[in-house]
Amino acid sequence: MTIAHLLENFGIDTTAEPALPTISEELAEEQRLASFESGYTAGWEDAVAAKDKESSRISAELASSLEDLNFTYHEAQNQLLESLDPMFKVLTSAILPDAMAASFGHHIVDQLSEMAKGRTDQPMQIMVSPGEGAPVRKLLPENFAVPVTVKEDSTLSAGQAYLRVGASECEINCDALLETIHESIEAFTYHAKEDSHYG
Repeated sequence: MTIAHLLENFGIDTTAEPALPTISEELAEEQRLASFESGYTAGWEDAVAAKDKESSRISAELASSLEDLNFTYHEAQNQLLESLDPMFKVLTSAILPDAMAASFGHHIVDQLSEMAKGRTDQPMQIMVSPGEGAPVRKLLPENFAVPVTVKEDSTLSAGQAYLRVGASECEINCDALLETIHESIEAFTYHAKEDSHYG
């Protein structure tokens, strides 16, 4: 056995490398343009995909923010209604009745003065509930051209009065007004709560 395979050969290598096919300059340019176009298209598709992904993320965040905002609005509305409810109850049960009772006589005189404009030659009459005649008489001005008759009627309740000037009549009913205000507040509260439940 020889050791020739272990030694380096310094001889001339006679094996010829296969000749590479030569390509024309036009074909090389076409290949470069095709490679460029392929790379450009791939880059464009990557950019479009990244933009679509970012748009989807922003849309999802916006939808989430709007949902949170909507929830926060309804939560704030519910808390406001809950805090206003006791105030409305105090308003309709204590403050307004006291204010109306205190200004009842003044309201009668103001309404009678309005009705009497242009009819000072016709008889004027005020009908009030028992016990309210004297306070109303004290509030009547003494310069009415025609005397005003104040009568107490047992069929009338406190805060209720009938005014008559000639053939014209007017009713003042504080209880009915308070009831209307109370019903309006109840309806507002009910509808606001229903709206907050169903959006």
